[in-house]
Amino acid sequence: MKVILQEAVPGVGSPGKVVEVADGFARNYLLPRKLAIAATPGALRNLAQHQEQIKRKLAKGASDAQALAERLAAVTVTLSAKAGEASKLYGSITPADISAELAHTHQLSVDKRKIVIPEPIRMLGEHVVRVHLGHGLEPELRVNVVAAES
Repeated sequence: MKVILQEAVPGVGSPGKVVEVADGFARNYLLPRKLAIAATPGALRNLAQHQEQIKRKLAKGASDAQALAERLAAVTVTLSAKAGEASKLYGSITPADISAELAHTHQLSVDKRKIVIPEPIRMLGEHVVRVHLGHGLEPELRVNVVAAES
């Protein structure tokens, strides 16, 4: 069955592509989830208009991601945590902590799943983490961990 993809489907294609897939895959997975529409003659005529919408949507997403990347690169997040001797934290700093602090102090909305910490942050001091924004953008974010006041 020929379908026009509405969303990116791993292993199948990107939005706006006309692909040939198994009938059952189209009927049971792609069509009910609105990931694709049937490639009827009318839908194929509307494909050009739909591709323009997709291009605008991707361009807007890329420009938003670029603006966010520039803001993140200029920001230092300061978190306080309880620490023991030798500057070791009692717990660790998680991506959720960093995301919440970005939203609270800098009004930046970043999903915690996009923040990549190579190894757990368990020491006081300044650390560098990456943020995967898509569109090939991975700005570095500085995280400064200070001891909490008791």
